Amino acid sequence: MERKIEVASPDDQPRLARGLRLFATTMAVMGGIIGAGIFINPYLVAERLHSSGLILAAWVAGGLIALAGGFIYAELAAHSPVVGGQYAYLRDALHPAIAFIYGWVLLLVIQTGGMAAVAVTFARYFLELTHWPISDSLGAVGALAFLTVINCLGVRAGSRVQSLMTLLAIAAIAILEIVAFSSRANPETHGTAPPADLWSPHFILIFGAAMTPVLFAYGGWQTTSFLAGEVHDAPRTLPRALILGVLGVIAVYVSVNLAYLVSLGPAGLARTGTPASTVMSNSLGGRGPQLIAAGIAFSAFGFLAQSMLSAPRVYFAMANDGLFFRAVGQVHPRTRAPVVAIILQGGWAIVIALSGTYAQVINYVVAMDSIFFGLTAVCLFVLRRRNPTPTFRVPGHPWTTLFFIAAEWLVVVSTFVHDPRRAFIGLGFALLGLPVYFFWR
Repeated sequence: MERKIEVASPDDQPRLARGLRLFATTMAVMGGIIGAGIFINPYLVAERLHSSGLILAAWVAGGLIALAGGFIYAELAAHSPVVGGQYAYLRDALHPAIAFIYGWVLLLVIQTGGMAAVAVTFARYFLELTHWPISDSLGAVGALAFLTVINCLGVRAGSRVQSLMTLLAIAAIAILEIVAFSSRANPETHGTAPPADLWSPHFILIFGAAMTPVLFAYGGWQTTSFLAGEVHDAPRTLPRALILGVLGVIAVYVSVNLAYLVSLGPAGLARTGTPASTVMSNSLGGRGPQLIAAGIAFSAFGFLAQSMLSAPRVYFAMANDGLFFRAVGQVHPRTRAPVVAIILQGGWAIVIALSGTYAQVINYVVAMDSIFFGLTAVCLFVLRRRNPTPTFRVPGHPWTTLFFIAAEWLVVVSTFVHDPRRAFIGLGFALLGLPVYFFWR
């Protein structure tokens, strides 16, 4: 018998309740995307694209790819609003073995490695503000342990912490933009003019290289699908939240890059590895970097809160399918939270954070993540044949779906061409899951 996780109960004021649920789910989408990267990654894009127009075009293009993915996952959630999200789509539309390998890589490397890296980033900036006499690793362990305990108290407790951190991160970005647009800076406006032939192979390679940090910054919108079985009226709420959340992040990312360009110019942006701190320092002096350090800490903590809230639901679904330890599929009798799955996620992230190998681990899985994005989009074609009239439909399907698949698998090809060692290590992690799958079977 499938065990149920906590689901929000009906409210006496259904319209207000629906609005609050939509807001909380939208915050989960945005919290899964907005992290420390937007405060740092823009300089990498400016290093490769030397004009303001092309830099902004890259961030818009990354947003369109994320939006196409959001549309696809929104319809998939309407087809199959169950706990596990992406894992369940792969299991039901393709094969349980593919779904298991996805969950295996998610636990072993993708989610935990990313959480460990972000936890250390949070600790670094948090300790810079507080001056506590502890190491970055211990600060990261403290953050992960705290969020593990909070999420064991139930989905509502974890969701509230995550929503608060996301709102604080957005507030920090808003302050950054206000400071940039109101400052009397003299940005370096000179730079390389856009190439005459925007479709030349050379330019396409350069633009593709610039898209890598952009897509990293936009990653994470898909993790909200893991919570589909716990969202009240998921076939309606989750699609709306996915679209609103991704659109909100596109607006935030494009506007903050415009702020960087107004304050620093394309050449100045390319020369600083910490553009947010540079903008704030130029305008506010010594107080500026402290304010932006707080913003980065809030963003990192919000991402951790969303990851701790969502990913354990995949391992819970695997256990309910008989493909993982039975205890991982159990829920607490009072909080209705999958406590063992949450502790497993938090504990393994703590191990990676203490080992110091998180930077290497997350490099291994770029290709794997994109492979599963493309495979999950393929699920839409299968599920459409089974249910041709879902409550939400992807606009422009099949062309928008094919566009998303092509974009993700282009990242896979690019990774294997430019960094075959790490790409094949990631593939090795995935293939190790096959004998484990047959063992559990």
